[in-house]
Amino acid sequence: MSNTFNKRLLIVWSILTMLTLVYVWLDNSADEKGTLHASTVVTVSAIAIALIKVRIIFREFMEVRHSPVWLCRLTDGWVVLVASCLLGSYFIGTAVAG
Repeated sequence: MSNTFNKRLLIVWSILTMLTLVYVWLDNSADEKGTLHASTVVTVSAIAIALIKVRIIFREFMEVRHSPVWLCRLTDGWVVLVASCLLGSYFIGTAVAG
């Protein structure tokens, strides 16, 4: 069992690392002068990657995977609520600013 557990953690850690590298790759949105500029795709992708990582951490490292169903649903609901708040505030902010 210990060997399987270590394989699972290695896979999860690899996925989290890959998601971080994808974000770093996406974040290189600079023009030729080196000035950073935000884009909707980068912002929404960064929020989505962060929330996917949060859900993985909930499930794998906080042991929610073995918890009662109501706790699994509660943490999933929290991720959806935070996603709605972050994306909603971003899109409302861009609509008001633009």
